[in-house]
Amino acid sequence: MSTRIPVVEAVTKANDALAGHNRERLDGLGIFGVNIMASPGAGKTSLIERTLPALLPTLRVGVIEGDIATNFDAQRVSAAGAAAVQINTGGTCHLEAQMVGRALDELPLNDIDLLIVENVGNLICPASFALGTHANVLVASVAEGDDKPYKHPRMYKGVDVLIVNKVDLLPHVDFDMPRFKRGVAALNDGVTTFELSCRTGQGCDAWTAWLREQVAQRRTAPAR
Repeated sequence: MSTRIPVVEAVTKANDALAGHNRERLDGLGIFGVNIMASPGAGKTSLIERTLPALLPTLRVGVIEGDIATNFDAQRVSAAGAAAVQINTGGTCHLEAQMVGRALDELPLNDIDLLIVENVGNLICPASFALGTHANVLVASVAEGDDKPYKHPRMYKGVDVLIVNKVDLLPHVDFDMPRFKRGVAALNDGVTTFELSCRTGQGCDAWTAWLREQVAQRRTAPAR
């Protein structure tokens, strides 16, 4: 046990250094990057598919799709009109900065305003690995239950944006929204939150407006 802690710290520090390099690349080109995390089935890819038509073609969007295997998600977002790169982790339960760095090499960064990274579906590992994006976004589905902030506090504590997805199912599932929000507030009071449905489009306009605002701020920010 005494040897494990230094090894874990070394891995984290190395990842953070590479994440810093990724951030510098994005900053240098005025690209706003978001890291979208969630459990499997919460709706990460559906959110991206719903988001892209609302942003294209006025914003140029690149997507990095992370998954353990297959390129199904990259095919879906490519069909929606975005430049997409698939990362297959081969079993690793999260993306790491070096994976994202290699994927950036495959994207036309000079022609991108917004970078969306879809992390591997997992509510544990992704919170520990910075990627170099500007905002961490967590998608929580009401179908998952209202206990997730209590069961996965680290994930909820470390995000900048929370999306509560599938709100169209609220009449049909046992989900206590006040209890859920109390759990979130105890960990991350004031987190930017959007309640929406990727299936119906309810609430999606506020989310896409937030993305547009962030991209606009990156365009006007002084070069670093």
